[in-house]
Amino acid sequence: MTSEKPDLQEAEELKEEQAEAKADAEKQEAKAENEAECEGEIGEEPSKEVTAEDEALNVKYLRLMADFQNFKRRTEKEKSDIYAYANEKIVGELLDVIDNFERALTHGAAGDSFAEGMNMIFKQLQGVLEKANVLEIKAQGEDFDPNFHNAVMTEDSAEYESGKVTAVLQKGYTLNGKVIRPSMVKVAN
Repeated sequence: MTSEKPDLQEAEELKEEQAEAKADAEKQEAKAENEAECEGEIGEEPSKEVTAEDEALNVKYLRLMADFQNFKRRTEKEKSDIYAYANEKIVGELLDVIDNFERALTHGAAGDSFAEGMNMIFKQLQGVLEKANVLEIKAQGEDFDPNFHNAVMTEDSAEYESGKVTAVLQKGYTLNGKVIRPSMVKVAN
């Protein structure tokens, strides 16, 4: 009998240990499942947040890149405009000199060698200005265009239709396509 009791006690202890082991295993399984679920929830939310953050950063990056490209384009245009119109001030002052040259040449004698020399200098000056893309605005007989012409007088004219330029009082000029001085004109009624 004594030999059976220890066997029964050992069997009961063994059952209890197995039950405790089984309970521990179930607890650990439940704990592992719980942690997996928590990690899944936590892992999914940050991945959504990370995706939203990544998307926001990507949009911010694209806008910043577009702003930078626009800045580069704008500065390049400003730079080319500076080069194209750098001579505008001096050309504007030279136009007064050209006007005086033309007035002087109209009053010079036809066979005078001094007048011929002045005419050659005038043509040379005009050539230099043409190389710098300074062009005269054609006005005589053209339709009046307020972008290129400054009407200071109107007159009745049998020769020209209404709205046509009848006379040029002061020549106008453009520099690289930009009007630096409009033509001062008379316009037909």
